[in-house]
Amino acid sequence: MSWRWISIVLVLALGCGTSKGKSDEPTTAKEKQRREAKASGDNDSSSKSWGSWRYSGDRNDCFFVVHGKCFKAENAACQAAHCKAPKKCDVVGGGPATVGCK
Repeated sequence: MSWRWISIVLVLALGCGTSKGKSDEPTTAKEKQRREAKASGDNDSSSKSWGSWRYSGDRNDCFFVVHGKCFKAENAACQAAHCKAPKKCDVVGGGPATVGCK
C-alpha cells in the first residue's frame, strides 16, 4: 500500500469515529430539572428541611408532643415533661400541642 492510501484510511477512520467527549448536556430529565433549579436559585427538594423533630410513637395518637415524642393523653405528656416543684405543666398550641414547664 502506498502512503496516500494509508493517510486516506487514517483520515476516514478519525473522521467517522464517534467521539464521546464530555458533553455539558444533561443525560436525564431529572438532571436537567436539577440544573435548571440550580440556575434559577431554587433549592433542590432533597435538601429541604421540614422541621426540627420527627414523630416518634404512634402518629394516629399524636395529640401532645414532649421533646419530639408523641402522647395521646395530656397527663402522660405532663409526666414525661418532668416539671419541678415551682413550675407547672404548660400546654401550648394544638395539633399536636407542645408540652413544657412554666
